[in-house]
Parts: sequence; structure tokens; C-alpha cells
Amino acid sequence: MVVVPALNEADSVAETVRQWLALGVGRVRVVDNGSTDDTALVARAAGAEVVEAVRRGYGAAAWRGLEDWPADHEWVLFSSADGSDRLSREEMMVWQDAAETGAELVLGDRVSPAASRRELKSLQRLGNWLCCVVIAAGWGRHFRDMASLRWVRRDALMRLQLVDRAFGWNVEMQVRALEHGLIVVELPVGYYPRRAGESKISGSLTGSIRAGHGILRTLGQLWLLHRQRPKAPRATPLPLLPHA
Repeated sequence: MVVVPALNEADSVAETVRQWLALGVGRVRVVDNGSTDDTALVARAAGAEVVEAVRRGYGAAAWRGLEDWPADHEWVLFSSADGSDRLSREEMMVWQDAAETGAELVLGDRVSPAASRRELKSLQRLGNWLCCVVIAAGWGRHFRDMASLRWVRRDALMRLQLVDRAFGWNVEMQVRALEHGLIVVELPVGYYPRRAGESKISGSLTGSIRAGHGILRTLGQLWLLHRQRPKAPRATPLPLLPHA
């Protein structure tokens, strides 16, 4: 199942839903995070299951998307609503191969491919770099990207007991995955301009500052907790799989 947190994405969410359904995804669940436009109506008309997250925040919407989970769906793919996250059929096969060979969390690396990296705004690149440096210093794993597109085994995700309900959701997931010894794989992906509107984070200086503050605060809290916990055995990362 694909979970798509969405806030005022009526102009882009339909195509996002259709692109995942066209790839054979069984279900797309759009989480309307308090939109004042027709996001929910448009998403439902495109074939998505729509649920509402009353509490604002990316993490709150992502968590709401995990509730009432269908028993026959072992994995959850988190995707942006704006169309910037996409996978081709060939890339989907590579991700599937990673899962079948032991990965528990697969992250879309937007930084390694030059074409994708060019689509990242300066503030996104800076924030990515800073987060990756901090995680490498504190937890010993150097990530290439703080992926927006991520595929995770649901039972593994629930073991992480994520508490952030705002901008720190993704960074907490990656850090806690390391602490729990999950096998994490990064795979290069395409990254594309959003179909419409502006990003709630990188679309404005205020949004970027707010998100950056929340992420850094989350990292600080995680580091303090990390120092108090017994260390779990570190999982050996799987080798990077080539594109089919």
C-alpha cells in the first residue's frame, strides 16, 4: 500500500494516485491533513482511499495512514502528493529485489543521480547534507539522502515506536532504524518538479526554517536518548543494487 500525506494538493494529487495505481499498487491511501481545497474529493475520484488526519503535521498524517492497516499488506510506501516522487516499473523491480534479499527499509536516494540532484533546491540540499553529517557523527552510518520516498516493512516500522508527529518523522525513522539494527538500503531514484503549487517546506524561507528547526530538535532529542540506551548490534548494509 502507498500512503500519501497531503495538504492542499488538489492540483497534483490525482495524477500521483493514478501513477501508483498504474504501476500495480494494490491500494493508495491519501491522508488529508486538514486541506482547505478539494484534495480529498479529487484523490477519491482518482481511485484513492481517503482518510483524515485531524492533527496537523507530516508525521501525524503518516501515522494516521498506518491506522486500521489491512492484514494482507506487509509493506508501506510513503510518497509525496505533489508528483516529485515516482518510480518506473524497472525501478519498482529493483526495490522489490532489495526487499526479497533482506532489506527492511528502502530509501530513495535523490542525491546520487545528477538529474535528480539538480531538482533539489539549495535549502533542501543543505538540509540533507547537515542531517546526514549529524547522523553519521552520532550513529555511524552515512546516508546520502533524507529520502521523501521510502518503503518499509510495517512490522519493523511499528517496532521503532516513532513519536514525532511533525517534520522530524523521516529523520526519526532513519535514526531509530539504525538503533534497532534494521537492514537499510538506499537506491537511486528520479526526483521531479512538483506538478503544481509550492512545497510546504522548501517553497518558502519560513517553511524551511520551521522544518529545519523541528528536524534539528528531533536529532538532538534522539542523540540524548541514544546515549542512554544499550547499543543494538549494527546491521550490515546490503550492497547497492544496480538499476535493472
